[in-house]
Amino acid sequence: MAEEKQKKEEKKNLGFKKPEEKEHKRPDQSKEIAAAKSLVRIMGTDIPGEKSIHYGLTRIKGISYAFSSALCHVLNLDKSRKILSLSQEEIKKITDFATNPKLPTFLLNRRRDIETGQDKHLTVTPLDLQKEFDIRRLKKIRSYRGWRHAKGLPVRGQRTKAHFREGRAVGVVRSKMKPGSQAAAEKSKEKK
Repeated sequence: MAEEKQKKEEKKNLGFKKPEEKEHKRPDQSKEIAAAKSLVRIMGTDIPGEKSIHYGLTRIKGISYAFSSALCHVLNLDKSRKILSLSQEEIKKITDFATNPKLPTFLLNRRRDIETGQDKHLTVTPLDLQKEFDIRRLKKIRSYRGWRHAKGLPVRGQRTKAHFREGRAVGVVRSKMKPGSQAAAEKSKEKK
């Protein structure tokens, strides 16, 4: 009996089954949680866990591809390993090495510092601070680069005809139409 009713309903619906009603739920947050768990924080920088160590470390400000490669070589880390596979001990080694590297001077980013004369390698916040101090010094001694920084113009020789016009409106301004010229404007529109 129940089978006959079901067959009649199927014929009525032309073989289409009624779609199941979906419950209204909050969007699944498992993807966001998984993404947060796949991030590794090294030296105040979040690095995606699926990146290899060699390319992932370059996300840290002050670490270049060459420096990252040298770091992996000195610490005996496999470059192709994923960042997510690093242990806390290895992360600590990377942090210590990046702040105080024992590498040839050509790999360091602050050679012959102006104040101390030493070779340094700066990363993250000290790098930002040193850059700001260098710009202040250039402004103070009134060098060409200092003037360009102060005026907000490009420092490294770029042309300024078409770009770097922030805040400066340059262009052709249409003159206001005279009352008698409205008829002439309408005639020219009709011709087109």
